[in-house]
Amino acid sequence: YAKTLLNQKNPCMRMQFYREEASPYAVGTIFNTVKFCDYYGFQYRALRGDTAHLLKIETDCSRQSGGQLKTRIDAFSETLGAKRMNDMKAPAAGYFAGVDSGSASTDAVIIDSGLNIIGSAVLSTGAGASFAAEKALEEALSMAGLERDALAGIVTTGYGRETVGVSDNSVTEITCHARGAHFLCPEARTVIDIGGQDSKVICMDENGNVTGFVMNDKCAAGTGRFLEMMARTLGMSLSEMSERGLDWKEEVTISSMCTVFAESEVVSLIAENAPARDIIRGLNMSVAARTVSLVKRCGGAAPFVMTGGVAKNRGVVRALEEKLSSDIIVPEEAQLCGALGAALTAASE
Repeated sequence: YAKTLLNQKNPCMRMQFYREEASPYAVGTIFNTVKFCDYYGFQYRALRGDTAHLLKIETDCSRQSGGQLKTRIDAFSETLGAKRMNDMKAPAAGYFAGVDSGSASTDAVIIDSGLNIIGSAVLSTGAGASFAAEKALEEALSMAGLERDALAGIVTTGYGRETVGVSDNSVTEITCHARGAHFLCPEARTVIDIGGQDSKVICMDENGNVTGFVMNDKCAAGTGRFLEMMARTLGMSLSEMSERGLDWKEEVTISSMCTVFAESEVVSLIAENAPARDIIRGLNMSVAARTVSLVKRCGGAAPFVMTGGVAKNRGVVRALEEKLSSDIIVPEEAQLCGALGAALTAASE
């Protein structure tokens, strides 16, 4: 589907192939629109009553969006056709690994047949996703005191899941973050994952099954990369930035929706001698506002759990709690959640 969509000559397939009919065998519907150019909004409104079996994607028909588009379609397919959590097999004997190949970091987790984490690693992905995946897996195995041949199964997830070449199977990060989050926090119903290049909100039922998800995958604003750029502009580390924004005095609004323009706003505020702590507070609230809009689109509800690297940023977590008027659970293994979900998938296959 992604290949057909991104390689067509006409920007809108419905101009050539549109058909008004429903298949009796369909288990889900992908409603595709061209961003800012949708003449079929009335059709989407008619379909919205069955949101669990409906995926809306907006594209600008650029080939650069192929990876994100594939992730969304794969995750939707997994949601429709994957085994439900309460139907999963009991873990087999042995050890299992999950590797999360993300844009910013590559994480690995080793679990035993009792589903205990016995090894883990978090490395910077850098310029080589395959090398980072091998290295992370090697470090996690070393921590567990195991050799590679002791593993009964390996599952990869993340944007590099199908290209790193270390696994028996690959599953999208939507499914893996939901599975890992449910394992760590069974009471959670909404997962908030702010990653290096995108943000995701995943809604789950009481068994941990994905009932819906939304992604911000077209812009770096509100992601981990956004925070990295702002920390660099302010001349501090991400860990320092995480703490400095907690002790703010005056509200500062970062109004730009674009990372580049937001950086220009920060530079202007620095020139006006605005305190760094107030600027950071404004940045945290900007990230929170974008994320909460995703929560609303997904229909997310408490209890909330936060996963991914940005979960370590106390300022962002506090800003989200203010915007949501709810506490957010941040497990100790928040950054490992995707890799943990992949390992749990390997154990149940």
